[in-house]
Amino acid sequence: MIQFIEGGACAPAGFKAAGIHCGLRKNRTKKDLALILSDVPAAAAAVYTTNLVKGAPIHICREHLENGRAQAIICNSGNANTCNGDGYEKASIMAAETAKALNLQKEDILVASTGVIGQPLPIEPILTGLEPLVSALSLTGSNDACEAIMTTDTMEKEYAISCKLGGKICKLGGIVKGSGMIAPNMATMLGFLTTDVNIAPKALQKALSEAVTETFNQVSVDGDTSTNDMVAILANGLADNAEITENSSDYNAFVEILTTLCKKFAMEIARDGEGATKLLIANIQGAKTKEDARQIGKTVISSSLVKSAFFGADANWGRILCAIGYSGVKVDVMKISVAFRSDKGEILVCKDGSGVNFSEETAKEILLRPEIEVLITLEEGDAEGFAYGCDLTYDYVKINGDYRT
Repeated sequence: MIQFIEGGACAPAGFKAAGIHCGLRKNRTKKDLALILSDVPAAAAAVYTTNLVKGAPIHICREHLENGRAQAIICNSGNANTCNGDGYEKASIMAAETAKALNLQKEDILVASTGVIGQPLPIEPILTGLEPLVSALSLTGSNDACEAIMTTDTMEKEYAISCKLGGKICKLGGIVKGSGMIAPNMATMLGFLTTDVNIAPKALQKALSEAVTETFNQVSVDGDTSTNDMVAILANGLADNAEITENSSDYNAFVEILTTLCKKFAMEIARDGEGATKLLIANIQGAKTKEDARQIGKTVISSSLVKSAFFGADANWGRILCAIGYSGVKVDVMKISVAFRSDKGEILVCKDGSGVNFSEETAKEILLRPEIEVLITLEEGDAEGFAYGCDLTYDYVKINGDYRT
């Protein structure tokens, strides 16, 4: 049984976290340096942005994860450390100095940065902040770490799950940031996940990739893919279950649990999209393949015209069919049905590729709610897929018009 619990990244056994203000951000009330530490060495895996322009920390993480092991993650906000001549050097220094402070090896440390692109990263505040950051590590530090990785986020994204694997109680948790520059493959974000599950590094990497495909890769806020996206997971094995491999009977169960946690994070990222007022969930049924369903969902949820219509609570279903039509997936348009659903009810607006009579007043009442499901039925097969997005509002432009200045 999967149950959401408190504790975030510190919910699994053997994890501590901390977050402080070290001076990277001008506002001293905002934390800007985070650390997550496992008491013991952990299996580790990560998935990265597909943008050809990548932040320097990603190159460090790729190198450090060649052996599939890590023990700590350090992350700063306020500066992305991207497109800088000395970026790699400074990311490497972050890892080395964090390792010294924790009495670990440099290769045990994963590094991440988020914030403005193209501005040199001031390394001194980070180095000065390491001692108080390490001193602040605690079993209840997940929320502080979560605050420290936020940029334009308006809410903390911190969740954990309790479950049973191999007869043992196991826990998964994490913290995530993401609000803007969010588009599929990967959804722009930083995500740091932890678990006390005993799982082999190769199985962990495969499981994370599968979970990301179903969740974070299905999020779109604005169509922009960031340079610093990364989801990393540490699995320290302290739950003492029999080691999970790709061939283990518990492998699929672990993937399902991890996907459940990632789906929760994905939905909250979409809900917290820059300037957003509504969470949009594209629910695709009756596709030929899961890939087709996912592609259609992503295309619909990424359409600026669709997103704008939901902002105005306009039941403009024609924009949805238009998006399906250019998604690249071959479907019989004359079989498509579209409905809208929220906590105010459900309304069919299109059947067999054509409009049906419906109450505009009822539709508007449904579409004015903060969470809306777009139900798309294709009648092409048995596969289903989901995508997560938000409406496009005036505030999105305001937020990004002066983001740097």
